Amino acid sequence: MRVLVTGHQGYLGTVMVPVLQARGHEVTGLDTGLFADCVLGPVPQDPPTMTADLRDVSAGQLTGFDAVVHLAALSNDPLGALVPEITHDINHRASVRLARMAKDAGVRRFLYASTCSVYGAAGDELVDENAPLRPITPYAESKVRVEDDLVALADADFAPVFLRNATAFGFSPRLRADIVLNNLVGHAVLDGVVKVLSDGTPWRPLVHAEDIAEAFAVCLEAPVAAIACRAYNIGTEVNNCTVAEIAQAVAAVVPGSEVVITGESGADPRSYRVDFGAARRELGYTARWTVAAGAAQLHTEYVAHGLTAADFAERFVRLARLRQLGSVGAVDAGLRRIRTGV
Repeated sequence: MRVLVTGHQGYLGTVMVPVLQARGHEVTGLDTGLFADCVLGPVPQDPPTMTADLRDVSAGQLTGFDAVVHLAALSNDPLGALVPEITHDINHRASVRLARMAKDAGVRRFLYASTCSVYGAAGDELVDENAPLRPITPYAESKVRVEDDLVALADADFAPVFLRNATAFGFSPRLRADIVLNNLVGHAVLDGVVKVLSDGTPWRPLVHAEDIAEAFAVCLEAPVAAIACRAYNIGTEVNNCTVAEIAQAVAAVVPGSEVVITGESGADPRSYRVDFGAARRELGYTARWTVAAGAAQLHTEYVAHGLTAADFAERFVRLARLRQLGSVGAVDAGLRRIRTGV
């Protein structure tokens, strides 16, 4: 299958491309390249690449593909809160425009990277795909809007599917340090302190980047009728953890580290536990990585590749990276790239 992966030079895309290639798919990437050099360890080998801002993709660039795997987005809540209008412009409007052009170009499948954050403040009860959506951040709101608009585009020849990923974790050559497990392991390795800024009580569902990649591969290969206009939670109930439990798992694998719960950021309203049974029952998909195994992997890779405090705080944090690019004139106020080589 000919597959276009948007955001292939990001945290998830860098893990996903080789997984799809290993299953025999012909992969092309599309990325603006803002995070292409945010690499820890050996530089990954990218597939054939189209360098373009998602907002500027043309219909001709989508011709000839059997499927689009759409990962590209401004990806996290702090960034979305800082620039909510740009978040909606890229994550919502540009995503729907991409899907519409893909449909017009004859693309049959559109795999959309949504998020379990759409459930918002769901409390302690397990939520499945039929639960009310309560997004409480611009990032999550943008994901809900895309799902709604893609349903309206669906027909017999165009099958969108919404993969509501749990919070990602695990090593990727293009690292992100601003997601919870990756961040806590980094603090443990660099400072010996597993620092939790909230009170530690919110629930988080977690899923390894490799398990996300496998879920997308399964949806690429499933019968179209099985996935058309379906939403699937991607993860495993084993990894529904409180933030305090995640911190304890980190301390258990990083020698000499200790957990410190400061509570300085106050109570976090984002709290939800997720039911992942639909993907197991209907797709035969099972996430395999545990939080403990992921923490151990990250510890090993951080030490082996010499993670530094400066890179951990700047290069591998999406908001800090974009601010740095803006300060040197590499991106404009709308986060469009205006100079390369930075």
